[in-house]
Amino acid sequence: MPERLSAREVLALVADEATFTELPGRIREPKTDGPLAWEGYDASRARAAGRTGEEESVVCGTARVGGTRAVLIAFEFGYLGGSLGERTGDRIEAAYHHARAHRLPVVPLVATGGSRMQEGMLALTQLQRVARESALTREAGLPQIAVLRDPTTGGGWATLGAGADVILALPGAQVGFAGSRVRPPDADPAAYTAEAQVAAGSADAVVRPEELRETLGRWLRLLTTPAGDAPAPRALGAPDLPGTGWEAVQRARSPERPRAQAYLDAYFTHRVALSGDRCGGTDPEGMLCGFGERDGRTVAYAAQTGAATKPAGYRTAARLIRLADRLDIPVLTLVDTPGAANGAESERQGAGAAIAGLFGEVASARVPITTLVIGEGGSGGALALAAPGNTWATPDSYFSVIAPELAAAILKRPPEEVETTAGQLRIRPQDLVELGVVRGIVDTETDADTEADTDTDTETADHPRP
Repeated sequence: MPERLSAREVLALVADEATFTELPGRIREPKTDGPLAWEGYDASRARAAGRTGEEESVVCGTARVGGTRAVLIAFEFGYLGGSLGERTGDRIEAAYHHARAHRLPVVPLVATGGSRMQEGMLALTQLQRVARESALTREAGLPQIAVLRDPTTGGGWATLGAGADVILALPGAQVGFAGSRVRPPDADPAAYTAEAQVAAGSADAVVRPEELRETLGRWLRLLTTPAGDAPAPRALGAPDLPGTGWEAVQRARSPERPRAQAYLDAYFTHRVALSGDRCGGTDPEGMLCGFGERDGRTVAYAAQTGAATKPAGYRTAARLIRLADRLDIPVLTLVDTPGAANGAESERQGAGAAIAGLFGEVASARVPITTLVIGEGGSGGALALAAPGNTWATPDSYFSVIAPELAAAILKRPPEEVETTAGQLRIRPQDLVELGVVRGIVDTETDADTEADTDTDTETADHPRP
């Protein structure tokens, strides 16, 4: 069992030294044995206070975390299992009010068994209060980063935990809607762990206690320092343009061509990753999403890796764009996929709905989105990630209505006509510029223009048309 830190211990773990200030909040006067007159409740609260030194199951305040001010909500599991009652709701509500009034991000440090039995339905309805405060804070454009401690179960997981924008967890923490005393007797306990929730796409990362302040501080800095825009990256591969459509395909498929990891490493000073679609899926082989620092400001990214993209990958990218749009952070997308994964399992996982969702998020985003095609642009599975009117291409990329081999098959052409079909589709970078599908071709040199056809009115990422 992982070590269970008290509220004060976890606050000391994450807050910069001597920066934590507790918020008084509005707390109602306790009724004798609580709102239900539950016999012995007062005695239970007194014993809990004696053991922990706390008056309630949460401690709320402000502090700097890695230099960034935030509102911290730390649960005290030693106080009646960190359960939520009316007075707990009072404190949490006051903390969220303070966050919105002072434009501060919110960090719930969760360790709770759920709602407090001695307060019955009045305890359960605190989840509605918490959910409303979280929703209002989301509408205000303020980030919420949850840290899941041991245990995080019941309504605390289903509101403050799972409802956060970013979810970090301590190793081995019990995390799940059903606590150990109420889940089925034959339930696999491994499913109720922080590690299992990350694998299922319900949390972003497991973080060791000694790394928590640095990791949390980095997330807070990135989510509160947006850049103005997301300029297209430099091309990292071949500088010359392909002569034929089939050559463009071969170069884009070359194993030597730089992939997303290389572009992200070159573009950002450092970055942190979002993981999972919050619907039970992840696609680390097909889609990389997160936030990175560039020139001291934050840009969000969603990058295809060259593999077929799964539904979870599209949903994770849609989640990333929604969050960036709310926080006013510009987005960079990198297109590189032969197409959407189209097997039976992908269909069962809702491939069409996932792609439609991403198309919608890109189309409705208010923040600037910049797209660079760095390899294969295969059909709608690639186009869903592309920004209309602000898509660029590298010299070793192509974009096509569908792969030339499949296009030939659809047209009932023999295999020997695949290369001819590739040419007819006009999928080379310079063709795409001429057709108006992309704005221009990015350079490999800082001050060099593209070497596209001189007859083509072409932009480059550093020398746009007026």
